[in-house]
Amino acid sequence: MIDDFLAGDLTEVEAAVRAAAAAEIMPRHRQLAAHEIVEKNGPHDLVTIADRLAEEHLTASLSRLLPGSVVVGEEAVHADPKVYEALGGEAPVWIVDPVDGTRQFVRGETGFCTLVALAHRGELLASWTYAAALDEMAVAVRGRGATLNGAPIRSGSPAPDAVLRVAMSHPDYTTDAQKQALLGLRTEGIDARPCGSAGLEYLAVARGDLDALAFNWEYAWDHAAGLLLVTEAGGAQATMSGAPFRITGGNDLPFTAARDRATADRILAALRTGA
Repeated sequence: MIDDFLAGDLTEVEAAVRAAAAAEIMPRHRQLAAHEIVEKNGPHDLVTIADRLAEEHLTASLSRLLPGSVVVGEEAVHADPKVYEALGGEAPVWIVDPVDGTRQFVRGETGFCTLVALAHRGELLASWTYAAALDEMAVAVRGRGATLNGAPIRSGSPAPDAVLRVAMSHPDYTTDAQKQALLGLRTEGIDARPCGSAGLEYLAVARGDLDALAFNWEYAWDHAAGLLLVTEAGGAQATMSGAPFRITGGNDLPFTAARDRATADRILAALRTGA
């Protein structure tokens, strides 16, 4: 079933992602009322009516495209944490973050995107990263490479003597222990800054505009699409133990995604000095 689907016309998935954004997200960009923005776990963890309605839209459309599949969406898991267990099940799973970069969306900025990934038995198979406000659609399919607006992209490698540009977990989202590990990035040869939308940071690595990422959290909806995008663009990813990141969880954090293996190894070495 899943092999036949991947061999078929995947532009239908792209169309579904675009349609959800056009119907539920963009009409509310810079148009949100106060009652349409809610704190989930604090002032830095927001959800809007656009998040909820876009996820409902995608859940319906993606399920129709691949009968027998299930959807693990950020808002559905917030309502019922058991939904997350489907990542380890036998059914194909759509992993959805309807608005990645909700804080930016709420502020009326353009730095947000919609993330969709398709996985089966814990393995990432395809992903879509759609920055509707920027009109950018990045697609990755396992073994087939990565594209941006239909054109192939490659992550390339930093120059040997270049200062590495790194986006890391935002301090608002880290514990004291996590901040300690990230301090390892405050070293010569690395220019680290807090991340914005995770999905757009992954896209920046995949297109060679950013050298690496270092993240402390492992929610699959934030990372699944981007990890496949980076690796299909020629990049690398690994957790602190050196093992690949698992979307099912239980990873040795922090982890990194980078333009190439040498850069990933360099970031991991720096993180280990801070841990």
